Amino acid sequence: MKNFTNNMKIPEEARWLVPGLQVKRWFALIFLGAVCMTLGVLILFDVKPVFYTMEFIQKIARNVSTEWIAFSIVMFGAALFFKGWTKTNLSIIDGKDNQTLLEALYRKRKLNRGPRIVAVGGGTGLSMLLKGIKHITNNITAVVTVGDDGGSSGRLRNEMGVLPPGDIRNCIAALANDEDLVTKLFQYRFKSGEGLEGHSFGNLFLTALCSITGDMVRAVKESSNVLSIRGRVLPSTLDDMKLVAEMEDGRIIHGESNIPEAHGKIKRLFTDPQNCSALDDVINAIKDAELIILGPGSLYTSVIPNLLIKQIAQEIAKSNAKKIYVCNIMTQPGETDGYTVSDHIKALMKHANSRDIIDAVLVNDTMPANLAKKYQLSGSYPVKLDVENVKKLGVKIFPRKLIEDNREGLVRHSSNRVARAIYYWFRKEHKNVKKNQIVTQQDIQRQDCKL
Repeated sequence: MKNFTNNMKIPEEARWLVPGLQVKRWFALIFLGAVCMTLGVLILFDVKPVFYTMEFIQKIARNVSTEWIAFSIVMFGAALFFKGWTKTNLSIIDGKDNQTLLEALYRKRKLNRGPRIVAVGGGTGLSMLLKGIKHITNNITAVVTVGDDGGSSGRLRNEMGVLPPGDIRNCIAALANDEDLVTKLFQYRFKSGEGLEGHSFGNLFLTALCSITGDMVRAVKESSNVLSIRGRVLPSTLDDMKLVAEMEDGRIIHGESNIPEAHGKIKRLFTDPQNCSALDDVINAIKDAELIILGPGSLYTSVIPNLLIKQIAQEIAKSNAKKIYVCNIMTQPGETDGYTVSDHIKALMKHANSRDIIDAVLVNDTMPANLAKKYQLSGSYPVKLDVENVKKLGVKIFPRKLIEDNREGLVRHSSNRVARAIYYWFRKEHKNVKKNQIVTQQDIQRQDCKL
């Protein structure tokens, strides 16, 4: 709502006139009722309001020009109108900032009618995406991988027997209303303290809730209610899923955190145990989705792990929703060294065992002129777009500028740019489908006429 109204050059009070809030009609009805009651009372006591008002207007009309009369009435009416809006705002929210009520109404009337989106991934890539998507719709389901075994999440997983909360924590913080405050709280990492050092507050919070409620799904739901997040966050599975990579040199690497450190080319990725069960809510969300987004994020340790759960991959493949993959901008050392855009797509299709999981790929088409040297030093390079190979896979290419502007030459996804690009593509595809349906119906009607 803030982004929406800040782009409109109108006074604060006038923002109540934004279409879709569905409150203006009722205020108008209240005003009309008040006027009628006032007139009725005046007539009842023989004050003759209409007569005296008309007589007063006639006297003014004889002595003042029509232009000045009209201007005065308009200005007086406008002053009363906006004053009334201001007082109504303050009355409804008990003297608090009226932006709160506007935000609630906008979310309820506009964002609640937004497209049903399922975002699949993990790590910082998914949380970045959610920060932008939440300004488009409230109907968001974030499906998060649970293969993390490093850092604070890994310690809690080993010591407490809970699903790794790190990626889930990031997504909850990204979808929260008070994003800045919640992010600082959830991302706060203890720098000292026996047993606390290295843990983030959000991980401990989710772990404690998991112990109280009995499982991670309920813990996430309760924490989401407390933080009033937009949409919902779901783990892809409740099984104790661990990632295993088979390298091209024959090595078998166990553990998500160890895979990039192996510094080899990944032949295939699988899970231990192999047949993990998908969460029922995840499957239902995919079935109900209008748009499914894969990525961005670490290809083998954030995005693909969700597709290793067969039920999820199968439901995405047969879904009628629009499906788009947000490709990474830079290669990731130890995971995607030398990978092109088509290599990323092939890896997704291979592990999902289907070519129907992607309709289009969103790629960044602008790089900073002064690309930071740290990328080359770490072995990370821009992902090359090999157009012909992508087209052979039956995937449409949707290029857009996706990075944030900065002077340091850093490459970071802009959450707003990514979200706007995805929504633009989705609406464009939706319109094309409708046009094709209309053309098909017209063709059928012509055939019927000939018959």
